[in-house]
Amino acid sequence: MALDQGTNQDLPRRAMKAEMLDADTERALAYAWRDQRDEQALHRLITAYMRLAVSMASKFRRYGAPMNDLIQEAGLGLMKAADKFDPDRGVRFSTYAVWWIKASIQDYVMRNWSLVRTGSTSSQKSLFFNMRRVQAQIEREAAQAGETLDRDQLMQKIAMEIGVSINDVEMMDGRLSGSDFSLNAPQSSDEEGREWIDILEDDDSQSQLTVDDNHDREMLRDWLMTAMKGLNERERFIIRERKLIDEPRTLESLGQELSLSKERVRQIEAAAYTKLRRHLEQNVQEVHNFL
Repeated sequence: MALDQGTNQDLPRRAMKAEMLDADTERALAYAWRDQRDEQALHRLITAYMRLAVSMASKFRRYGAPMNDLIQEAGLGLMKAADKFDPDRGVRFSTYAVWWIKASIQDYVMRNWSLVRTGSTSSQKSLFFNMRRVQAQIEREAAQAGETLDRDQLMQKIAMEIGVSINDVEMMDGRLSGSDFSLNAPQSSDEEGREWIDILEDDDSQSQLTVDDNHDREMLRDWLMTAMKGLNERERFIIRERKLIDEPRTLESLGQELSLSKERVRQIEAAAYTKLRRHLEQNVQEVHNFL
């Protein structure tokens, strides 16, 4: 039952009719794939355990993903498990494959939950798949004890129960509480109503702060270029090689090229910095006097 046949509505039914492998047959197929790269053995091993992939995929339908897509991801996880399975460890393939199948499905669900990446760390994944269940349990226990929990108390208890930070809980709560919507959606049912995108602050390159910052950077660049012209050719070379290239050179390498000692190169560099600083301070003073 190769995955390239497509995951259609008949696949779950066909998966349930696949052969059941005993431990010896399973081990023989695993050896054949690992040692000889026998594709027929791999195909038979995957086909036999596709029922496991389908069963695990069905447990994630509540997240709104199409069942066919979930089965496809489960099948990919099953293939990864078969490729990495080591029969010498004495573990049944189904026990080993469960982790890979679950991880593949969970990654797919989280990737497609929102346009905004929901999370990728182990703590974020644990929150995504367990937060609502843990929250319901805490609220149920509080109600049975006659307690009323405010939001902060609830977030703290969830964080303690799952073993993550409160910040992670609050972030995930926001992600799970809402869904994506188009910024081009109207704010009201009125046909003349503005779209949500119309009220977003314009933060493009024409904003005042950005313009001011670009102006200052350009002015500093001009000052530096003018100051560099006040250096002799050797000083400009050393400054450029030491500070203005992606991989700055060492004093020793420059000394070898210029037939100078490392200490002499350092002295020339220091003198050049003094000239540059004097020139830049003069420009700053002129601006101060102007203002």
